[in-house]
Amino acid sequence: MDAATRPRRESSLRGARRNSGGPRHPSRRGAGRLVAVASSERDAPSRPEEPVNPYAAAGVDTAAGDLAVELMKSAVRRTHGPEVLGGVGGFAGLFDAAAFKAYDKPLLATSTDGVGTKVAIAQAIDKHDTIGQDLVGMVVDDIVVVGAKPLFMTDYIACGKVFPQRIADIVRGIAEGCEATGTALVGGETAEHPGLLGVNDYDVAGAATGVVEADRVLGAERVREGDVVLALASSGLHSNGYSLVRHIVARSGIQYGDNAADFGTTWGEALLEPTRLYTLPLLRLIEATGDAVHSLSHVTGGGIAANLARVLPQDTWVEVDRSTWSPSPVFRVLADLGGLELEATEGTWNLGIGFLAVVSADKAEAAASALSRDGIATWQVGVVRTGDRPADGHWEQGAKGVDGGAVRLVGAYADHAAR
Repeated sequence: MDAATRPRRESSLRGARRNSGGPRHPSRRGAGRLVAVASSERDAPSRPEEPVNPYAAAGVDTAAGDLAVELMKSAVRRTHGPEVLGGVGGFAGLFDAAAFKAYDKPLLATSTDGVGTKVAIAQAIDKHDTIGQDLVGMVVDDIVVVGAKPLFMTDYIACGKVFPQRIADIVRGIAEGCEATGTALVGGETAEHPGLLGVNDYDVAGAATGVVEADRVLGAERVREGDVVLALASSGLHSNGYSLVRHIVARSGIQYGDNAADFGTTWGEALLEPTRLYTLPLLRLIEATGDAVHSLSHVTGGGIAANLARVLPQDTWVEVDRSTWSPSPVFRVLADLGGLELEATEGTWNLGIGFLAVVSADKAEAAASALSRDGIATWQVGVVRTGDRPADGHWEQGAKGVDGGAVRLVGAYADHAAR
């Protein structure tokens, strides 16, 4: 959106204008010259032909874009508080930063992401109303990792053809996710790319900004020996590892519309389970426990060990105890179909843990209880150690360019789901 609300989402069409490559489609008039004309048509009085929109002939439907904006307006506006200024149709979203005066040293936190190939399943079963929540989860929940409160978000949708209801469903899902995380959706773009993307293809991305007091930033420098690592349950696959998911499903000859007896729904519906949103429960936890929360890790690409290692200081290590939980059925069923051990997927899927919190040992039980009361099953999976670590086995360290701690998973997964 390039506006304060959902700026005119024909901004979408500005994007389309820039990217509408491919051959121009012949106009009706031009095509008519190439076919024989029946005598009845030939003898009929000539009528003036309607002018042909050359942009529409190239595959870009600006009217469809305008309709999509109208369909999404109300959902977007529900995310706006008094801090959001302006309305639909502007070139930029405006957000009142006067609240920053209450901070001694406000730091802005920003994140950008997409939802990967999960969109391919949404397209396959023509269900688009949850992919927006996935996007918010991937973007906004990264901001809370440093302890920041989200302020606003923008999104970008690239598609082969604008289907107004489809685009509105996607944006409505984004708006609902923003409401659930206290984030204003202040802008966006829908770009139509005929000739580059297929008619039913699209991809989504977003960016968000938040704020945190400088001396309240969470991170590895706060972590101490003896801190407890808490696991926060995921709702399922979230939005990572879908290339492996789709590979397994395709090789098994399964169609996304097929019934999945293990899940009580279709395969497509089961695999589109929306990403759990953690922002507000975690912000409430941070507020309630003072300095007890030392670092947070969002378990996304790379899995549990790699993402936890990123928020631990050097010379520390954690063994994550697999026996403390049982991965939910979706992971077990997919691993079985793919002929894989769950351990082989640990660097790809979250396996039932969507977030990790490193907290002071004396507040760990209270923190877990608070999160559980907030609807997120939470349990202890490890303890931060220093000194020499066991020499056997593989350790994840320095993940994604961060010189952090070392983490490995140990033991065997529990047999029965208790989370």
